[in-house]
Amino acid sequence: MVRSSSDYIPRKFLIVDGYNVINAWDGLKELTVKDLEIARNTLIDYIQEYSKMKGYEAYIVFDAYKVKGQSENIENYHGVTVVFTKENQTADSYIEKFISSLSKYDEVAVVTSDYAEQQIVIGKGCSRIPARELIEDLNRQKKNIRKNNKNKQRYNTMNRLENKIDSDVLRKLEEIRRRKDK
Repeated sequence: MVRSSSDYIPRKFLIVDGYNVINAWDGLKELTVKDLEIARNTLIDYIQEYSKMKGYEAYIVFDAYKVKGQSENIENYHGVTVVFTKENQTADSYIEKFISSLSKYDEVAVVTSDYAEQQIVIGKGCSRIPARELIEDLNRQKKNIRKNNKNKQRYNTMNRLENKIDSDVLRKLEEIRRRKDK
């Protein structure tokens, strides 16, 4: 049975050039001085959070271009696919190959601040997100969530019983409650 394009369910992909984003993000860049693994894990945590908010399948690509004998390694960290490329393969070349393997119906966003890579991404019909825009959007999304949660908390406290009844009635109800607890 041949499937038509109308049967295909498009997917949303977020593909991140890992070291490119780490080097563009001041806080993460500072972490690399202390411990590169902590910087990578922090980026993975941020991308996991961001991808859940935006509904993306997330991939982070770290190149092992100069690591002798490194074979390609793909791992899943709580819903984020993390790729370490093989020796002599850049993250850019991995990303180009990966997006070429996806359906033309998929929504693909690539996060990189590398101008040449951005041009290739756009040429393949994908959208590009510069690292700074990702950082700003993630911070904006978090701020909106905090704001919405704060509004919900305020709403909940405004609808409490003690805010709606007379203080004498509230006092009498509290006395009854305490007597039952004894």
